[in-house]
Amino acid sequence: MAWVLIVVAGLFEVAMAYSLKLSNGFSSLLPSVGFVAFAVLSFGLLSLALKSLDVGTAYAVWTGIGAVGTAALGMVILGEDVSPLKIVSIVLILAGVVGLNLAGGH
Repeated sequence: MAWVLIVVAGLFEVAMAYSLKLSNGFSSLLPSVGFVAFAVLSFGLLSLALKSLDVGTAYAVWTGIGAVGTAALGMVILGEDVSPLKIVSIVLILAGVVGLNLAGGH
């Protein structure tokens, strides 16, 4: 169950980053409120998962999901540049997340 919490927390981290982008420096109310809500949800779920997971592994997986998800969202939704190096880097992050899961940490 803790790993499910980490995955959902990572997805909320992606939503948090997207809301931050849309907030235009916190000058747009709804995305700014969304940023705060998603941040609270993401950190809250992470804290619950840390009750039974090693902090190093859980935090690395959480940030990995956030990084990969945010990079993909930027390329697919926001029209950011796509390059072979970006794709390879995303794959490497995913490999690290999988490796950390396989290595243990409850």
